[in-house]
Amino acid sequence: MLALVVVAIAAGGFAILFRGALSLVLRAVSGVTNVVDAMTAADWWWRLVFPMLGALVAGTLSLLIAKRGGGGVSDVMEAVALGRGRLSLRVTVVKSIASWCAIVSGGSLGREGPLIQFGGAAGHMVGDRFGLDAEARRVLIAAGTAAGFAAAYNTPIAAVAFVLEIVTGIIVIDTVVPTLVATVISTVLTRAAVGVGPIYGTRAFVLHRNGELFAYAGVAVVACLVAFGFTRLITLTERGIKASKIPAPWKQALGGMGAGAIIIALPAVAGNGYEPLNHILDGTSAVTLVAWLLVAKAFATTSSVASGSPGGIFTPTLLIGGCAGYLFGAALQAANLDVGPPGGYALVGMAAATAAATHAPLMAAMLAFELSGDYAVVLPLVLATAIATALARTLGRDSIYMAELRARGVTWELTMAGREMPVSDDNSPPPRPTR
Repeated sequence: MLALVVVAIAAGGFAILFRGALSLVLRAVSGVTNVVDAMTAADWWWRLVFPMLGALVAGTLSLLIAKRGGGGVSDVMEAVALGRGRLSLRVTVVKSIASWCAIVSGGSLGREGPLIQFGGAAGHMVGDRFGLDAEARRVLIAAGTAAGFAAAYNTPIAAVAFVLEIVTGIIVIDTVVPTLVATVISTVLTRAAVGVGPIYGTRAFVLHRNGELFAYAGVAVVACLVAFGFTRLITLTERGIKASKIPAPWKQALGGMGAGAIIIALPAVAGNGYEPLNHILDGTSAVTLVAWLLVAKAFATTSSVASGSPGGIFTPTLLIGGCAGYLFGAALQAANLDVGPPGGYALVGMAAATAAATHAPLMAAMLAFELSGDYAVVLPLVLATAIATALARTLGRDSIYMAELRARGVTWELTMAGREMPVSDDNSPPPRPTR
């Protein structure tokens, strides 16, 4: 239990430090606490150059630890699911600093990646220090990952679902209980520092009538297709950049410059997407602006991520899905249909896009609910995430995280019997299902 408490406090404390440092530096440099306002007030050349310089620093730091590798969510999945691989806290900290540099300079990246990865790496390190066996260490890594997720979004229930649906893939009581405890500790700590309310504020969207569920099903399809196109754009661009053989850190710098070029025209693209998403949920954004934001955010994030700048795409995916849902809801209203406000469709679009990218419908539904504190849209959320996940699995077998593992030659299939590894090339029988 002591090891669990240490990991949860470490994950929550790191999240507070990471977010606080972003606000502190932005305030010192520009007088505001978020990167969107900073870029809006900046000259055009600053919007272009600063993301490039931040990406250059991030690429340089990443290059220093390139040979050691690791530090991604897929590495956490492998460590928990298969009990192999080593999560280096030192590597994770350096990558987190690199990610911080890219984000504070305006890169179109999510800050959730470093926080989640730090929690998992802290679990690994504390498990080693306490002399825990392999099974206990795997549980601690899972709990630390959930603690990091909860600290990033202030969503303890969704954090547990993230671990169960994505990291472990199966529900085991030995993992569930420590994960629940870790998320409570981490969330209490971060709420004491940043506030207790949902990070996107409390809203009251209403399901006007049961027939409106068909409209929300339509949102699910649209958001899924948008999310699928977004992830494919990142994958294809990443392949193109690798084929060009541009060395690090110059490829990261070029990616930062690409994002900066888009930020010149639309400063709201900077950062993870939190600020514009708040306006979209409020229903105060013009339809034309939301349409441009959807396209611009997809390309700016692709430029940052595909070039190798460390950071997450989780929150940018929320924004892209929110934009798609908002546009869908606005179109229904323009057609004089009796439906709820576009902000409600934006919330469901956020969840559907996340479910499509991660293949985790329960996590996505819980996340959107906890982010908004709105119970009235639970049914649309559950329906939309289920449809989006089913459609996404038809379009592509792997989630964004499993695709990373498969690229490294690590695969497994989840069945009713548990996790099963494929038969090896030498025709030897597969290992017994792991739990």
